[in-house]
Amino acid sequence: MRTHSTKPSEIEREWYVVDAEGQTLGRLASEIAKILKGKHKPIYTPHLDTGDYVVVINAKKVHVTGRKLDQKMYYRHSGYPGGLTAVSLRDQLKRHPTRVIRSAVKGMLPHNRLGRAMMRKLKVYAGDAHPHEAQQPRSLEL
Repeated sequence: MRTHSTKPSEIEREWYVVDAEGQTLGRLASEIAKILKGKHKPIYTPHLDTGDYVVVINAKKVHVTGRKLDQKMYYRHSGYPGGLTAVSLRDQLKRHPTRVIRSAVKGMLPHNRLGRAMMRKLKVYAGDAHPHEAQQPRSLEL
């Protein structure tokens, strides 16, 4: 018996739509990361990007448990001394709801060029409309 190694030419990508309304943020992000990596496929290979495209809609209606809305903070730095800015999850969901899901999924992917290639296949939208109908995405219940 020989172990089959997947080649980049053998990878076929599909499109999935995930509705984030009422979903818990961490559980949703881990399932999205699994699809982006390709771990749901039998041809999964750790050193290749075998995953599929994921379109997330209703990002502003994602659910979190406990007191995370006020206690979880998102940090960014301008590069200048004293330029650290902290934004709570509640404010981030109001201003930039897509960044919340992107940040959660990014933390669950490899932190290298392979992970960045996987992140390019993630499309997140705050509302329920998206411009990817031409790809005929399948609805995915998580």
